[in-house]
Amino acid sequence: MAGDNFHHVRDFPFFELPLGIGVDLAEWFAGDPHVHASPGSTGIPLPGIEIAGHYHYLTKFVVLQVVAGLLTFVIFRGLARRVGSGEPTKGRFWNLWEAIALFVRDEIVRPTIGDGHHDHGDDDHGHHENDSVSHHADQYLPFLWTCFFFVLFCNLLGAVPMLGSPTGNLGVTGALALAVFVYNVIQGSKQFGAWGFWKNQCPDLGLSGVQGVVITAILWPIEVVGLFIKHGVLAVRLFANIMGGHTVVGVMLGFIAADGVAGTWLQGVVTPLSILGQVGIGMLELFVAFLQAYVFTYLSTIFLSTCLHEH
Repeated sequence: MAGDNFHHVRDFPFFELPLGIGVDLAEWFAGDPHVHASPGSTGIPLPGIEIAGHYHYLTKFVVLQVVAGLLTFVIFRGLARRVGSGEPTKGRFWNLWEAIALFVRDEIVRPTIGDGHHDHGDDDHGHHENDSVSHHADQYLPFLWTCFFFVLFCNLLGAVPMLGSPTGNLGVTGALALAVFVYNVIQGSKQFGAWGFWKNQCPDLGLSGVQGVVITAILWPIEVVGLFIKHGVLAVRLFANIMGGHTVVGVMLGFIAADGVAGTWLQGVVTPLSILGQVGIGMLELFVAFLQAYVFTYLSTIFLSTCLHEH
């Protein structure tokens, strides 16, 4: 939409296509005042249904999340089948995903959660001479692996022209953070019991009498609120990093059509510089896609660890 600097990172009930490919989106959605397509934009509209006078559509971020979920399922279903055969995994494609999965296990989950004992002084940080030996933290791997690769694929889809990164939407990252929060509470409740988990949010200060009651009454709500805030920050952090990167790309390309540049000799200078800058930022975005998946999973594992251990 004209004047909307964030148009290219927003979610819409259509996929925009260049060069007049597809249908006229402004005409297609003319009957719905809630959908604003850029004048002259063309693309692929997504199906919807009218309920009580209001239209409800699939959106491109919903479709891309389904794609990310299917990629996660198909790739790791195939990898699990190959690993379960007992034979060494063969092929660069499968070795790549196995290496990443082992990195998440050995460098994030096992050393962060520990071996399940209070005394971690002699912990081997999750590494075993025989990787087939089960580790206490491995029971949480399916969820954390799913978080990592789902976020990774959502991030990487933004590098494909005409698509986008669902993780650049606060609603998506908020749902992911909520899933992590619910999972952590469930696992913590299994560890200490429902009452014990919430009671455990306040550390044992070793105080007795009125002094202990008063300080506990002050600290407990602060710690509980902090639990919610930490997971809220998990959502905002991922959203801000992904959306920020795509916004920078849009701004750089926007220089080409900026007032005072378009149609002048400056456009011949600005255009190649903007494209080179976009390519450089695009390469950085590929690194950020992996980095933010790592950070999200690492923080999720830390929060899970605090729920599994006494304060």
